[in-house]
Formats: sequence, structure tokens, C-alpha cells
Amino acid sequence: MAENSVAFLLKELSTFLLQQNTNLGSGLEKDVQFIKDELGSMRTFLRDAEAKEDDVYELQEWLRQVREVASDTEDVLDEFEMKFGCHHVDGLLGRIKKILCSVKNVRARYEISSRLKNIRSRVEDISARHQRYQSTYSTFRRGSSSSDATEDGTSYVRGNALLVEEAKLVGINEPKRELISRVLADDSHLKVISVVGMGGLGKTTLVKRVYEDPTVKRKFHCHAWLTISQTFHMKVILKDLIQQLHNEIREPVPQQVECMEGNQLRAFVKDFLQERRYIIVLDDIWSMNSWEAIKYALPNGSYSSRIMLTTRIADIAIGSCIESRDYIHEMKPLPVEESWNLFCSKTFGDNCCPQNLEDVSRRILSKCKGLPLAIVAIGGLLALKNKGKLDEWEMTHRSLGGELEGIGKLEKVKNILLLSYNDLPFFLKSCLLYISIYPEDQKIDPELVIPRWIAEGFIHGKKGMTTTEVALGYLNELVNRSLIQVAEFYRDGSIRYCRVHDILREIILTKSREQNFVNVASSCSRDCARLPDKPRRLAIHGYNENHQECKRFRHLRSLVIFGYTDPLFNSSLSKILSGGPKMLEVLHLEGAKLTNIPKEVFQLFRLKFLNLRDTGVQIIPPCIGKMILVTCVCASHADHIFAYECG
Repeated sequence: MAENSVAFLLKELSTFLLQQNTNLGSGLEKDVQFIKDELGSMRTFLRDAEAKEDDVYELQEWLRQVREVASDTEDVLDEFEMKFGCHHVDGLLGRIKKILCSVKNVRARYEISSRLKNIRSRVEDISARHQRYQSTYSTFRRGSSSSDATEDGTSYVRGNALLVEEAKLVGINEPKRELISRVLADDSHLKVISVVGMGGLGKTTLVKRVYEDPTVKRKFHCHAWLTISQTFHMKVILKDLIQQLHNEIREPVPQQVECMEGNQLRAFVKDFLQERRYIIVLDDIWSMNSWEAIKYALPNGSYSSRIMLTTRIADIAIGSCIESRDYIHEMKPLPVEESWNLFCSKTFGDNCCPQNLEDVSRRILSKCKGLPLAIVAIGGLLALKNKGKLDEWEMTHRSLGGELEGIGKLEKVKNILLLSYNDLPFFLKSCLLYISIYPEDQKIDPELVIPRWIAEGFIHGKKGMTTTEVALGYLNELVNRSLIQVAEFYRDGSIRYCRVHDILREIILTKSREQNFVNVASSCSRDCARLPDKPRRLAIHGYNENHQECKRFRHLRSLVIFGYTDPLFNSSLSKILSGGPKMLEVLHLEGAKLTNIPKEVFQLFRLKFLNLRDTGVQIIPPCIGKMILVTCVCASHADHIFAYECG
């Protein structure tokens, strides 16, 4: 998350320059200001670069360097603040401490100055590479036509998805009948039918079956299928529509169309369709702007015309149908039995699942959570395995995350779901990636996630709104975009628990690891050996004494532990905290066998969120008030939470 790292750092640098103006020497101030200016100039390039990093190795490496230098700069600034923050003590003892601090600060100032100069040098090198890559990347973009960009990008990915989804799908007949009845209904006005759901549920396949049904074909004079996608170019779409319409009447497209601009093309389409009954499919709409741009080219006559659209975003489905109260069909995952039938047909052909493979097959299938695209792709992968070697199937169950990282059948699943991730603004990407800290199938409590997002600095303020209200809006937007699923509502309609689809979780876990955004270590001690040199956020699943041996906790900003297997956890936690993460901002200890808060917690001068729910801690000591600002969750019952804030 280079863009988010830089955006957060720029905000921190601005605050730092204001707060430390009297402590900074002129040399230090110039270095900090230079770093701020250079990273600020790169920021506009970062979003485009991150969208292409999966395809361009040079961009991957450059973005890694940007993320790393942003993190290192943040560390230096925080250490400066920590080492120069000892001048507030009054009295004789305070004066002695002040003198001692001043002696230490000479050394500290020299050390920090040296590190900042090193960072400045690195930023200069990164900026020079930025200029080279920007030139190369701009050439790449200029060299691609709109149609080529669409063919090479999301349209190509969707074409692959459609081929995968077409293979022996089950559970499609009932929604197909429902949609056909809506399309053929006796209504003379233009009607819009929206199909919405997360990527891979089969929206395109369902609408294609409806669109190609003979009774639907006979009803309409004109038919057209337009794939909109993220690489939306209005002129290209309208010219494609005109070409399809003229192909149906077997007439060439008038030559003047080639020279027309947007409004002229809309007028041409509207005039052509004005007295014709048409059905037009708009597949894969990503923004209301795309819908609005096309809508005004389609006449609202009295010929029973129909528009069908597919989207992953609920607001678009609602917005497209709001004017005439048209129909929205929400795609649901396949039920268990239909999922099993689809899995068996793809994996074993016409044969039933062998008895020796049924248990592992059902465990593999459970990870798909009714997602047809994943079921078909994983079934195709397993179809190549030896049916007599159970260990191969068990290995596939354990390594599905690795399969999603590689090139092969599951790469198509990853690419389809990554379209939704890549479409997010940078601040929502951070919030989604942070969800990867949770173990598989864990219910996610918004009342705990939102304070963590705030503590981590992911929430950007909006005028007239609290940070909590903004964060709740972020959560609702991730639900709206079909990236987070609601598991349970409160009676008032607010979200009580949510979750992430297992396959999507594997993908964002991979992204988090690649970007050193979140790292997850299991109860296996080998996971610590595989951690990067400077992990920023660490989630431990199944804590035991082996995790005491991890020596790279110094740069941690977030430590979240699920599952406590160490009976001496209190002393173990003290060992971790005593020599390591002084900059920790989030500490999650829910369910730990604690009777009191370890004293090392009170030395975490940047701590902003402490979760003590379901521990034995009954009292919050007054000394926690000496810390900057702590939101402390400390209820004794899982269904009751209160936040204790002090500052």
C-alpha cells in the first residue's frame, strides 16, 4: 500500500514539522521538508503504478522501496519524538533529568540526523527511478489504444471467467426463469433489470443465458451486449453498440460515425433505437458515471424495451433501478448440495466422489463458500490429481493460498476477485487488507475493527463527521462493493458481525504479505523464521512460547494474537514487549489468561488501542492516563463492550 503509506506519512510529516519546529535544527528541518516534498510529488503516480504492479516487475520493486522508505521515515520521526519528549518534568529531579536528557540528546540528535540524511539520499534515488519509470509507463499508456487497453485488461479477464463459469453450472435454472419472466413482462415502458453480487458468483453467465434464450431473442428487434468494465471509454462503447446494431440489420455503419464525439454518438444511438424494441446488456458496471453516460443514449419509449446490467456494487444496482422501481436480483452463493453437485461434476466427471476422498473433498469445497467460479476452478485443478493418493489432495487443501499465488487454473479466480480490490481507493484498500489479520471463518466485530482502523491512521477526516462515523462509512462501502459480507445484523439494521469469503481472504492475505502490510504467523515456529526483517503489523494465530523467539518486533505497530496455548502468557507477553515494539499502536489481547496489565504496556508511548475483552483484568490502573490516547476494550462478557478513553 505505497499510496496509503505515503499519504499517511505526508500527514505525519506536516504535523511533525509544526510540533517540533523548536527542536529541529535547520539541517534536520531541511531534510524532513525535502523528504516531504519529494514523496508528495510521487504520490500522484503511485495509484497508477499500484494498478500495474502485478504485471511490471520494475514497478513492484520501486513500490517496495517507496513503502520501505515511508516506514523507515515514520520510525525515525517517532524515535525523535520519544527521545526528545522528556522535558516536561518540573522540580529538582526534573532539572537533573533534563540535563541527562540533553547529554543523551546530543548523541540522539546526531544519530537521528544521520539516519534522516540516509533516508534523504534513498528518497533522491527513488525519485530518480520514479522519473525513469514514469517516462516508461507513460509511453506504455500512450502506446495502447482504448480498445487494446480494454482487450488486454478487464475484458480479457472477464472472458476467461465466463469460459470457466459456463462449465456445467448448477442452480441457475430458477433465477433464469425469474429474470426471463421480468424481461417478457407485459409492460410498455423501458425497464431496467440489475443483477448484483461479488465477483465469481456467475452474474455474467446468468444474464447471458437469459439474453440468449430463444423466447427473449424473438421478443426484441435489436440486441446488444456491451462489456463496460473498469477501462471504460465512452466513445469506444457507443461505437461498439452502433456496430452491433447495424450488424443485426445487415447494413454498414455510416462513415460519419467515425468522426463523431460523445454527444453526437449518443444522439445517433437514441435516434436509431427510438421506435424499436431493444434489449441491451451492460455487463460489469463499476461506477454510476458509466451508467449515467450510457443511460442518456437509450430512449425511454413505449416499446417494452429492456436494459439488463451486472455489477458488484449495490449502490449502482439500486441507482440504476430507482427511477421506475425496476427489478434488482441479488446473486447468492450456491447452497451446500448444489455446490457439491457442481464440484463433483467438474472434479470427477460423471462419476461420484470416491469414498476415500469425500472427507478431504468436502473440506476443500467448504473454502469455496458456494462461489461457482472457485468451485469450477478448484474442481478443474483436482481433476488432474491422482485419485488414489490422498496425501496429494490433503496437500491441496493446505496450500490453496499458495495455488492462488501461482500461475495456473486458480490464477483466473485471483484475477477476477482482484478486479474488485484494484477498483478501491487507497484508504479502502488499507481497511480491507487489515481484515487479513483474522483467522479463517472468524466473525469480525465492527466495534473492534473500527477503533483499530482509527488507531492505525487509515481513517481520513471529513468535515462535520467523527472519525468513527467515517470509519463506519468505509465498512458499509466495502459491504456495498461485495468485498465484505454481513454475517449478522442487530435489530436496528446495523451490522453486528461481518466476514470475508475464504478465497478472497487468501488473496488479500497474499497481498498483505507481499506489501509487508500485515504478516500472519501460525502456531508453527517456522512462521517466525519466514517473517520479513521489519514486520509492521503481526497477527499470531495460536500463540505459544515459540513466538518469544521472534527477534524482529522492534518496528511493530500492531500486534494481534488469536488463540492462547501458552499457560504462562503473562510472563511471555512481558518478554516480547520488554525488548521490542516501543512504537506499538494496537495491542489485541482478547481471551488471554491475564489478571493484570503487564507493566511494559505502560511504556508504549504511542499505544492507541488495547483490547482486554474476555481476560481476567478487572481494573484499569490510573497510570494509563499518562499515555497519549488509549481506547481500551475491557468487558467481561463477549456481548458487551465499552471503550475507555483517556489522554
